[in-house]
This record gives sequence, structure tokens and C-alpha cells, in this order.
Amino acid sequence: MSHSQTMTAPLLAVKDLRVTFATPDGDVTAVNDLNFSLRAGETLGIVGESGSGKSQTAFALMGLLASNGRTGGSARFNDREILNLPESQMNRLRAEQIAMIFQDPMTSLNPYMRVGEQLMEVLMLHKRMSKSDAFNASVRMLDAVRMPEARKRMRMYPHEFSGGMRQRVMIAMALLCRPQLLIADEPTTALDVTVQAQIMTLLNELKREFNTAIIMITHDLGVVAGLCDQVLVMYAGRTMEYGSARDIFYRPSHPYSRGLLSAVPALDSEEEMLLTIPGNPPNLLHLPSGCPFRPRCPWAMEECGQTPALTPFEQGRLRACYKPLEEMV
Repeated sequence: MSHSQTMTAPLLAVKDLRVTFATPDGDVTAVNDLNFSLRAGETLGIVGESGSGKSQTAFALMGLLASNGRTGGSARFNDREILNLPESQMNRLRAEQIAMIFQDPMTSLNPYMRVGEQLMEVLMLHKRMSKSDAFNASVRMLDAVRMPEARKRMRMYPHEFSGGMRQRVMIAMALLCRPQLLIADEPTTALDVTVQAQIMTLLNELKREFNTAIIMITHDLGVVAGLCDQVLVMYAGRTMEYGSARDIFYRPSHPYSRGLLSAVPALDSEEEMLLTIPGNPPNLLHLPSGCPFRPRCPWAMEECGQTPALTPFEQGRLRACYKPLEEMV
């Protein structure tokens, strides 16, 4: 990273983010004191199993939490606090500067409207474009996301597209207003591996072309490898490890990261068995004392009954673990 880049202020700075839900059984903390920052053109991967707090982090930033959810802490976007903004301001921000791609494109597209109309509506509403300008800009954006025969597709309905094509439409829609930040919540989960790879390549190209910052939310470390600069590994709402994608991939420092990595099938492996992390993700209402990963950790020790602090141990790396690194072999 060049000196000028290190000096630039982050596009997004999240500090001590907490997300709590009021339930009949008591309050549940889904995200617990999360900290990270992101610069223009960078990609952060947030990785963890279901229930680790990844999606709730995204919903908190987008102002899309369920009605029983509360946020605490701070999230500054372009040096402006965006947590708990009034709805009208949040709508404008979501339309023009922060966009999100959801897991299932079918639920995000209106089945009764032609795809072209849905794309054009975004530009006519937010950019005050005329109908013909919005049509041409939408075709160009479908071209940019490698949609074959883009002009013809404008007149088609969502059910006429394959899953991968619908996801491209969603990415095109998210990018129409040239957002500075794109949050992608498991955008390739429902797609087969070939299409997954194409979508990843596409996001990489768009990041370079538009200098968009991306938060990629996924449970799949393979997805992170080709796209992300930094990775934050979450478990039970907490950060277990944070560092560059390269470091976390080749030298994971937390037992949970190691478990996630060993559960990724390797093509060159002779093993018949897929490794898994024993046990289940914890019940957030009844978290174990200390480190939340302790009941499933092969290296758990007595000290793990106290919650480990997130501590720096190398340039740009953090981990929340008592086990000395050199003993984790």
C-alpha cells in the first residue's frame, strides 16, 4: 500500500458496534463490540458460520434491522455517523452511496415487472433521468456485468433468467447509482461453482473499474481468497481474528479460523473424509463463559473461561486467543 493510501481517511469506520435483539426470553447480543475500517477500493471479507452475526452487521449498517433490534457504538461513513439515522436520510444514503446485494435475488426482484423497468426506476427516481437515458444507462450496466444480449433482456421478467443471471441483474441494480460501498451478503450461495467464480471475477473487475469498496459476507473461505484484502473472522457475534486475506489463509492464528479452513475441500487432497468443526454454533441466549468457541475448541485451556481480548500480535493482525501461536501445530 502506498504512503498516500495509508494517509487517506477510511471510507467506513466501525467502532464498538453492538446489535441487540429484545426477545421474550431476554436480550440477545448478535454483534458484540465489532471494530473495522475500510478504504475506497478495498474489500473486507466477514467470515463465519450461520448465526455468527455477519448479516446482522450488514443490516445494522444499512439501517435494515428487524423492529426488535437496537444498535450501539458508531459507524462513520465519509466521516458522518450513519447508525440510527432518520429514515429519510438513510433512504437517500442507501440509494446513492451504499448498496447491498442480498442472498436470494428472486426475493429482491419484483416478479411482475420487467427487469428493465426495475433498473430504469432506480435511475429515474434517484438520478432524475429521462426514460430513454435511464434505458440506455441500464443496458450499459447490464453489459458491464457481462449480461449476454443486454438490450433484449431488458424486456424480460425475472423468472425468465437463471439464478446466476438474476444475481447479475441485482449487481447491476446495486451499481447503477455508482455507490462508494457495496455490501454483498452471501451473493453466491445459491449458485453453482462455475457461476460463483464468474460473479467473483465480476466483482473484482467492478471494484477496479469503479473503485468501489466491498464488504463480502460469506461462510466460504474459498470465496474470500480471490477477492478480499482484509478478513474478519466472526463467531457468536465477536471477532476471533482479523488480518490480511493472505495471512489468514496461509497462517491462520485462531483455532476457529483453522477449523473453517480445514473444512474447505482441497482438490489435491487424498483424504476421503471432509473435516468438520465438532459441535454446533452456540445459543446466543446461553453463551458459555469466556471464549464463545471454547466448547468446540481442540486447544481449550483453563484460561479460556475468561474472555480473551482481541490483541495485536503482528503488523495489521489481531487475534482473541490465549493459546500461544507456536503451540498450535
